[in-house]
Amino acid sequence: MRVWRVHRYGAPSEALELDDVADPVPGPGALAVRVHAAALNLNDTDMCRGRYPTINPPLPFPLGMEVVGVVDAAGPGLEKWVGRRVVAVPQGGHGGYADRALVPVDMSFDAPASLADEQAAAFLIPFHTAHLALHRRGRLQAGETLVVHSGAGGVGSAAVQLGVAAGARVIATAGGPEKIAFCKELGAEIVVDYGVESFVDVVLDATGGRGADLICDLVGGDVATRSFACTAREGRYLIAGFSGGSELGETGIAPRPIAWGNFDVIGVMMSWRTEDASPPMRRAGFNSFPRSVGEEIHEDLLALLDAGRIRPIVGRVVEFEGIPAALEDLESRRTLGKTVARVAVSS
Repeated sequence: MRVWRVHRYGAPSEALELDDVADPVPGPGALAVRVHAAALNLNDTDMCRGRYPTINPPLPFPLGMEVVGVVDAAGPGLEKWVGRRVVAVPQGGHGGYADRALVPVDMSFDAPASLADEQAAAFLIPFHTAHLALHRRGRLQAGETLVVHSGAGGVGSAAVQLGVAAGARVIATAGGPEKIAFCKELGAEIVVDYGVESFVDVVLDATGGRGADLICDLVGGDVATRSFACTAREGRYLIAGFSGGSELGETGIAPRPIAWGNFDVIGVMMSWRTEDASPPMRRAGFNSFPRSVGEEIHEDLLALLDAGRIRPIVGRVVEFEGIPAALEDLESRRTLGKTVARVAVSS
């Protein structure tokens, strides 16, 4: 089968090579999926450059962390999954840019029947992450003010829609007129062009100086410390992503402004596991939610989807051979919503 693999660290067009390898064979707890489409993620570009600490496999390794396709083989006891169309995160968080991918059953869910493959590929990570962030971790309530940083991205566009669906007043940040208009189309009441104006001033003015009840930060870096200045007393600041660059997740946050502000700082990581993390993973700080939470979130999202209150945003569809160039466009912020690659399934 064909697979895009990282052979050296660098820009995607330099790092990736299209290889021909043996089909994967699922072991315990795993499924083999014939991939129909794969969504592109900024984490993939960080893996290409060797700067993504969460997932750092030895070279060469297959890339791609979000797929839709049909299960054509399953590990022991999982035969009921064969023939089902699923959305899934590949094993180890990489390996989706391929004709077939191994996926853990814990990170596999029935694909929404109403969505075509390209839209379904853009559903799992954005909406599961945003729902976990806003509801389970952020406790968002109707009538509250929600700020979504990077509102025009994959997870950001999902968070804006979920905030609107929850009855919140949504303020989004984005860069440039096209992305500003896009966030307004999704339902954001106010959209701040972060390259032109201060989101701190806009949020404080819009809330009469009180600040936002919930801030969903998908950027990191100094966006975090600036957000502290416009978080309401007893509000919640969510650390939910690092679209400003993976390295921004490694920089420290000064605790004194948090103490001054009397607000909560909340971490978010979307990863579902039937079993608790192994002792080494726990000592490294990983503490995933159980699969049952993912199933509850998926059910709620399907209901919102069927009601027409949310929709995956696919800004661009590319062919399988165009993945390296499309990743570089994503890295350069030349995209809206999710970019999805069609995968020409081999016979």
